[in-house]
Amino acid sequence: MENSEILQSIQRLSESAPDARWLMSETVALLRRARSRYHWVGIYLIENNDLVLGPFVGKPTPHTRIPLNQGICGAAASSGRALIVDDVNADPRYLACSLETRSEIVVPIVHNGQVLGEIDIDSDLPAAFSAQDLALLEEVALILAEKLSIRGVDDRKAL
Repeated sequence: MENSEILQSIQRLSESAPDARWLMSETVALLRRARSRYHWVGIYLIENNDLVLGPFVGKPTPHTRIPLNQGICGAAASSGRALIVDDVNADPRYLACSLETRSEIVVPIVHNGQVLGEIDIDSDLPAAFSAQDLALLEEVALILAEKLSIRGVDDRKAL
């Protein structure tokens, strides 16, 4: 599936989504189906000073709550910048979830300069993520940010 097709599908989902949680669930499922090298796809939302796991597809993770100052996810959320890690075993920030994971991409979901959460994707392949993946996920993050921004910060906690 081409990036443009994925984005069109997610945009259509956003337009018909009854709420942000539904959109996030459908988005992670679509991304997982569309890219065979995406072995774990999840969304974390910021709650106070933590990232809290929302919808995900893949093996269960022990990291359902990550402090903003920990891990690759915490680094991306704290800086507001996407991170691509080609070899998680060589990055001291990596919080191991699965022995199979070899690479990771984390893209913040930002609205009006405020980080609302992030898209986190793991792959069992080394260096699995390219500039094309980054471009796709940044666009997906914009679509999600628009839906999440409609809700107040307190409402997002209930997601």
